[in-house]
Amino acid sequence: MEHITLSKATAADWQTIRDLARATFFETFAAGNTEADMAEYLEETFNDTKVQSELQVADSQFYIAWDDKTPVGYLKVNTGPAQTALQDADSLEIERIYVKSSHHGKKVGQVLYEKALEVARHQQKKYIWLGVWEENPRAIRFYEKNGFVAFDKHIFKVGTDEQIDIMMRKELE
Repeated sequence: MEHITLSKATAADWQTIRDLARATFFETFAAGNTEADMAEYLEETFNDTKVQSELQVADSQFYIAWDDKTPVGYLKVNTGPAQTALQDADSLEIERIYVKSSHHGKKVGQVLYEKALEVARHQQKKYIWLGVWEENPRAIRFYEKNGFVAFDKHIFKVGTDEQIDIMMRKELE
């Protein structure tokens, strides 16, 4: 963990974000989805054009976690109209925290989460929210450990499969 650093992603980092996004999403969810659904989701969500476009959104920020010079995870946070569901001016959405499986258990996710918390506090948000797949107990435990509580559910599509995400939030002091 002593070598983990964060950098704020810029438009020039699109390939790094794309590669991290594709690799970490696949590692995290391939076992629970069909090959066809995974392929469709990865192509629709993490294609070159879409990733480049997401990096241009003023109300979104990306951060890359580095182990020395190797990218090992990333964070995407949204405010205002960039939020995927609530779009509450008082909130910050953690849309994505993903870490390569090689770095699970090494506190990379915690470092990324703490960056999200820092961004939310700097912007004087009242709470942070996110959606997490109901069949991802590791992530649910992580967020509960960090003070999040479930408040609703919504549909998240992976390919043609409609899945249930638990919506969680954490009030900020």
